[in-house]
Amino acid sequence: MLVIIGFIIVIGCVLGGFTMAGGHVGALIHLSEIVTIGGASLGALIVMSPKKVLIDLAKGVLQSIKGSPFSRRAYEELFSAMYELARLARRDGMLALEAHLSDPHHSSIFSKYPTLARNHHAVQFICGGLGPLMDGSVTAEQLPALLNVELRTLEEEHHGPVGVLSKTADALPGFGIVAAVLGIVVTMGAIDGPVEEIGHKVGAALVGTFLGILLSYGFFAPLVVKMEFIGQAEATYFRTLAAIIQGFADQTPPKLTIEMARRGLPTDIRPTQQETEAMLKALDTAA
Repeated sequence: MLVIIGFIIVIGCVLGGFTMAGGHVGALIHLSEIVTIGGASLGALIVMSPKKVLIDLAKGVLQSIKGSPFSRRAYEELFSAMYELARLARRDGMLALEAHLSDPHHSSIFSKYPTLARNHHAVQFICGGLGPLMDGSVTAEQLPALLNVELRTLEEEHHGPVGVLSKTADALPGFGIVAAVLGIVVTMGAIDGPVEEIGHKVGAALVGTFLGILLSYGFFAPLVVKMEFIGQAEATYFRTLAAIIQGFADQTPPKLTIEMARRGLPTDIRPTQQETEAMLKALDTAA
């Protein structure tokens, strides 16, 4: 929502300043310039991006508009679910987790936490981290290397969409110049026409440069930064999850594991110690 508000402010201030100076909004609307810049940018984006990156880019843009899903509520659900799994493993042994890890979509624990259950990457990360511990194929000393490989892969996959969108933002002023040059070419063909017609065509050509710069610095570049922040939030979420899984492997008491993970969170999304203790106590009571 904040992204949409920001874009509205950008558009409002630009158009407001233009009209205050005596301009007419209609003078900025030239379909030929929009088609040239938009089509060239889209084509370049498709050329430089593999199919998966294009899909991830579309998802990333939508997520940027909706806002980061890694809120305090998301961490509360994560802590609660991992605490239940840890408590179950300490009480009945790691093999008691098999029903939850082999079929997480029908798990009685995961199903209680919809925000976590909808995050398929997080659920797969949990199953992929705890599964080898459960079957004994990985030791506590080997687990960090296993988790770090997956964390690096997640971060690299996030950099792909951000990179291509950043390059598109950098190219937009150039495509604006292309549209402007084409407009000047059209103007030269009508150089012996009325002054009003020449002025209209020159204005249309300059709109191309204007649109390219505005789209680059007013829309695409801020969207790139927003996606980078969401990527950082995602990395923090999965690093927190990896720390909890490592606590499983090291046989750290579940409450201490959750507390250590909580303290590593940014202050704006970190549940307080009192809130965390109350949450875990409620789970103990309900058991």
